[in-house]
Amino acid sequence: MTGAWEGEIDYQHAKLGEEVSAMRHIKIIVEKHPDGYVAYPLGVQGVVVGEGDTYEAAVADVKSAIKFHVESFGADVLETQPPVLEAFVAEAAGEV
Repeated sequence: MTGAWEGEIDYQHAKLGEEVSAMRHIKIIVEKHPDGYVAYPLGVQGVVVGEGDTYEAAVADVKSAIKFHVESFGADVLETQPPVLEAFVAEAAGEV
C-alpha cells in the first residue's frame, strides 16, 4: 500500500531578526515496505525522509525532519516553482 498525506507543517524561522511562524501545505508520499513505512515530501529542496513502524509514525517523523530541514537551511527550501498541485501513484508493468 502506498498512500499520500497532505497537511500543514508549522515551522519557525527568523526573518530580519524577528521570529516568524508560518504554515505551509506540503504533500508527503508514504510507502509501505515489508519492514515499515518510509515518507518523503514533494517539492522540498534537498533530501528529507522519515520512517516508522506505522503510517502515523512515518508521517510524524517526516514532519519533524521537514521542520529541522527548514530550521537548518531556511524557508527558501520550500519555495519551489511551480508548486506541486497534485500527486498520483501509478503502477507500470513491462520489460525493463
